Amino acid sequence: MRSSNIEVPVKLVYLLGLGAFALGLDAYVTAGLLPVIADDFDASVSATGQMVTTFTLAYAIASPIFATLLSASRVRTGLLASLAVFAVANAGSALAGSLGLLLIARAFAGVGAGLYLALAASAAASLVDEKRRGRALAMIMGGMSSGTVIGVPLGVFIAQHTSWRATLWLVAALGLIAFTGLALRLPQLPAGSSVTLRQRAQVVTDPRVASIVGVSFLAAIGSLGLYTYIAPVMKAHAMGGVDNITPYLWAWGIGGVLGSLLIGPLVDRVRRPQTLVVGILALLTLALAVMRPAAGVSPLLALLPLALWGAVGWALQVPQQNDLLLARGDRGGSVAVALNESALYLGSAVGSGLGGIAFSTGIGGATLPLCAAGAAFLALVLQLTGVRAASKRRPLPATEHTAAVPAQSCN
Repeated sequence: MRSSNIEVPVKLVYLLGLGAFALGLDAYVTAGLLPVIADDFDASVSATGQMVTTFTLAYAIASPIFATLLSASRVRTGLLASLAVFAVANAGSALAGSLGLLLIARAFAGVGAGLYLALAASAAASLVDEKRRGRALAMIMGGMSSGTVIGVPLGVFIAQHTSWRATLWLVAALGLIAFTGLALRLPQLPAGSSVTLRQRAQVVTDPRVASIVGVSFLAAIGSLGLYTYIAPVMKAHAMGGVDNITPYLWAWGIGGVLGSLLIGPLVDRVRRPQTLVVGILALLTLALAVMRPAAGVSPLLALLPLALWGAVGWALQVPQQNDLLLARGDRGGSVAVALNESALYLGSAVGSGLGGIAFSTGIGGATLPLCAAGAAFLALVLQLTGVRAASKRRPLPATEHTAAVPAQSCN
């Protein structure tokens, strides 16, 4: 009986992670498909690039809105519905006969992806006991990072040897597999305490949530924003003039997968998760700051800070999600996680925009890692001041520290 109690929730978390893998693949692979999609529709790359913008904006804006409107007693329904929308929207993207229809389909895919990831984190936390919550959340983030590192090269390879539509069919198929498995095996998740829509909306004004989300936003400006320009950055003369960027992408990506998976047990063992976040942000700042000096010695030496950057950049979101679920529990935990995911995408967009401005004004690519380190340092300062101050100002009763009463136990 004991092994059965452990096995069932773990398999369900794997299915949730498979859905996250499809999301990670879908969110990043389209950037690599832009040229072939532009040729197919006889459109400019800049116009076709709006499919990335549409997905991102829909993800960032719609996710917290729908998470707020969704009743706490209907998490399972919302989880399956969001995954179904995501899969159908990707099928619609593969079938789109015009750029306009493709943009509409990408918007729906973004809505489904954003809501699913927020609900998947909440569901994963409720399926296991509190001692295993970090590992469950790490499985979700591990799925996202693996979808980026493993799925994106695979998706581009498929597109090169068949068509870009085949890649989107793959995303739709992965979403359908995860949907089918969850529909058949996922139990009705425990409903949280009865709260009004107004109370769930008040998550936005919670000082602790706002400060945690602010940390994620600043970290994303530095980490994800810089990743957008990793190729021109490494090509800069001061960075070694690297032409083949592939090893550096793999170093960042493999570090990300390992970081997002290995951070789970640490979250479960560390009694003060905020201290863990401080350490992660300090390492992120250090990794970004030493990229240029390391590359100045040898471009290959830059692989080490790149791997560390990927590891801590992806690892950060596991304790962040855990802290948000501890802060809000069943009083809007999924809304808080959705806000955090929105902050990541908005931070990435802001970081990319600032990077573009830097290049247009003549600031060299070798300077961007230092700018990114500055953003990560600001996140560290906010963590040391705002998050800790908000936590001390509004302590929560012990009964509210759990995200939900576990539906099944892993112990």
